[in-house]
Amino acid sequence: MKTFPNSVYILFCLLLISSFSLAQTIYLHCGEIIDTESGKILKEKTIIVQDKMISEVLNGYVDPSSDEDKLIDLRSKTVMPGLIDMHVHIESETNPKQYMDRFTKNEADVAFGSLKYAKATLMAGFTTVRDMGGTGVNIALRDAVARGDVVGPRIITAGKAIGTTGGHADPTNGMRKAFMGDPGPKDGVINSVDDAKKAVRQRYKNGADIIKITATGGVLSVAKNGQNPQFTLEEIKAICETAKDYDMTIAAHAHGDEGMQRAVIGGVTTIEHGTLMSEKTMALMKQYGTYYVPTITAGKEVAEKAKTIGYFPEIIVPKALEIGPKIQGTFEKAYKAGVKIAFGTDAGVFPHGLNGKEFGYMVEAGMPAMETIRSATVINASVLGMSDEIGQLAKGFSADIIATDQNPLENINTMENVSFVMKEGKVYKK
Repeated sequence: MKTFPNSVYILFCLLLISSFSLAQTIYLHCGEIIDTESGKILKEKTIIVQDKMISEVLNGYVDPSSDEDKLIDLRSKTVMPGLIDMHVHIESETNPKQYMDRFTKNEADVAFGSLKYAKATLMAGFTTVRDMGGTGVNIALRDAVARGDVVGPRIITAGKAIGTTGGHADPTNGMRKAFMGDPGPKDGVINSVDDAKKAVRQRYKNGADIIKITATGGVLSVAKNGQNPQFTLEEIKAICETAKDYDMTIAAHAHGDEGMQRAVIGGVTTIEHGTLMSEKTMALMKQYGTYYVPTITAGKEVAEKAKTIGYFPEIIVPKALEIGPKIQGTFEKAYKAGVKIAFGTDAGVFPHGLNGKEFGYMVEAGMPAMETIRSATVINASVLGMSDEIGQLAKGFSADIIATDQNPLENINTMENVSFVMKEGKVYKK
């Protein structure tokens, strides 16, 4: 076998090392930085980005050390970590034909449509989202984004939500009897403890990251009751115990109080919406360490759309008018009671890309602007189990970096107009 002299081998190694070192380094001169860990504003910092990661955060404006390096001037901006939305439906978006779409759209149609929703979400500054259930296209979309085939946020997905027969996540609600059939755990419909375990394992097999259950009725399902409990406590416990065996957290859609209490006691990680939450439920959530994901924007949107004749099926309108307007008031009470808040919007129920409106509604209800931003960054990262990866501008964290033209502590509405977006070291909006 032919061999090479040591000198040739050494030269080859040096050239290989040199090629890696030529990867471009990006310097960001930041006028203000929001330190989400401390909750403070820091002035005049330089963030250095290498290989998708933040390698340094330095005092002052440090110039690039090489002509190959890139400088981005954000000295007039307020810079913060990429935002995290804990409740979106990335596959779809509200429209007056949405209840016919399930009969007319193929999976490929849903997939191609989801591309614009993913891009709009990222352009709004949300570099990570938790998808709360769709057809399963969300799993493929997650993987496509991760491969770099598609522009969008990092997606943590539930795949298909789990409900009960006739419950909020039963995909055959509202269909004629010939189409209803009898969906089971594979389709996300359960009616026993054994069904519950199987449904979780099926979600795992399908590639879901987390589990979502519909603990009560819902506003937008074609069913009469929007708040009744829809799982037994034993079923919820079986779901939570099985999910935790697979290292999966559990989110519970819930509007009604009894269903919320069962979900909290059963072991869920987050309560979504929480509209009719009582003081007793708030106390339980504090006792069990359960987070509340309010989705105020969605509540306001469905209440407004319900006033448009024909936008929703008639059975939905009374629920939307009753439940939608109450979420902001519930959030105010829960926040004041000390319930832990995780930022989430239910984007898809309203147009994707408008997620930033939630910040203003939270501030309106009494939450300080800095706390809303921490909720959408460092707090959500903790809930996702990603505290050492995202949610902070610090050495060793993913280079998910956004900027606004104004200081959100002075004008929270600037969060609706993010002017700079970087995800994993790549600039998507400048």
